[in-house]
Amino acid sequence: MTLDVNTLFVVTIYIEAILGLLMLFAWVQDTAITAVAWWGFAHLLRAVSIMLFGMYGAAPQLVTIDLANALLFTSFATTWTGARVFDGRPVEPVYLVGGAVIWLLICRLPVIIDFAELRALAAAAIITAYAWLTAFEFWRGRSEPLLSRWPAIFMLFAYGALFLLRLPLAAMPPWARIAGDLSRSVWLTAISFQAVLLTISVAFILLAMAKGRTELRHRTAAMMDPLTGIANRRSFLHEAGLLAKRHSVDPRPTAVLLIDLDHFKSINDRFGHAVGDRVLEIFAASARAALRPGDLIGRLGGEEFAAVLADVSRDKALVAAERIRQSFAEAAQCVDDRPIGATVSIGLAYCESRSLDVADLLAEADQALYHAKERGRNRVEVATLSRAIPHRDPVPVAGIARPAA
Repeated sequence: MTLDVNTLFVVTIYIEAILGLLMLFAWVQDTAITAVAWWGFAHLLRAVSIMLFGMYGAAPQLVTIDLANALLFTSFATTWTGARVFDGRPVEPVYLVGGAVIWLLICRLPVIIDFAELRALAAAAIITAYAWLTAFEFWRGRSEPLLSRWPAIFMLFAYGALFLLRLPLAAMPPWARIAGDLSRSVWLTAISFQAVLLTISVAFILLAMAKGRTELRHRTAAMMDPLTGIANRRSFLHEAGLLAKRHSVDPRPTAVLLIDLDHFKSINDRFGHAVGDRVLEIFAASARAALRPGDLIGRLGGEEFAAVLADVSRDKALVAAERIRQSFAEAAQCVDDRPIGATVSIGLAYCESRSLDVADLLAEADQALYHAKERGRNRVEVATLSRAIPHRDPVPVAGIARPAA
């Protein structure tokens, strides 16, 4: 079995060009993910570099060796840059040309210039480095719930390893080079075709990542309030339902807060809706900072918000509610150099029952919120209804009121 070099070159050029055009077409359909464009141009650069390699003997070595390798390394650097862009990291021009510059410097060393195998090994090492750096970039962003990252990491690592092992395997018996003819190695034949297959696989995995990112953003947008960046009503109720199911298996004391901004219509009328929107944003930021990372908070609509605090004592729930009230009052005292003085009223319902009905707790918290409004606003009120776990002494709950700040 021998390697038809001409056929391999032509097939590889076509594959790289088609993959590049396919990725650019996909990017045109959704320009929000610019990494796809980087990956598309990387494939086109590889197609050009392989075309130049194929001109060896018919064109000066400056073109078929130096320029071809420089473009090849730049193409892998472009793939790496695309991975950085995909995860929001900056484009570094030095990374794009670093491999090509290193190659040109290495090839001028006397110990390298006369040994083709050493030059080939250096080239393979540069390509391997770029492939593994690309895999590392994807690994760094593993906190994103994007499952296609993991096959991409694996394939890029395998791709780099394949390039690094190409020359050692090509020299292995019993199918080692015959009379110095590298093209007649069976190992090299298998590795070269595997590299082409891996190129196709990596390209489709990268497209799958881009598609998965788009779908994830759409799902997130559908479940997130666009102004405040917290859960919208639909998402809040959905997550609260999931929390209730977990509660039925492992009951934990739970508090529900219903929060309403005081005199919000007056703020909009006096200062305009733009300032009103800023007040809502400030509240969402203050509330998130005041709550634990695992607590659920969402915007139910308008100036009304809700939060669910699981596995929390009554006293700590009160402390959290008061912390939200105080931190927002301080943050909204002055907004965009305007004396807003916005405040919130909070109703709190607490449950120690083995069954958790968030809708009922919201209704109780709504009654407590009504009392907070009635008693002067800018305060926390607790629902007086107690829900105790059977066979346990219920902790008495008294309605409390915080004086206005």
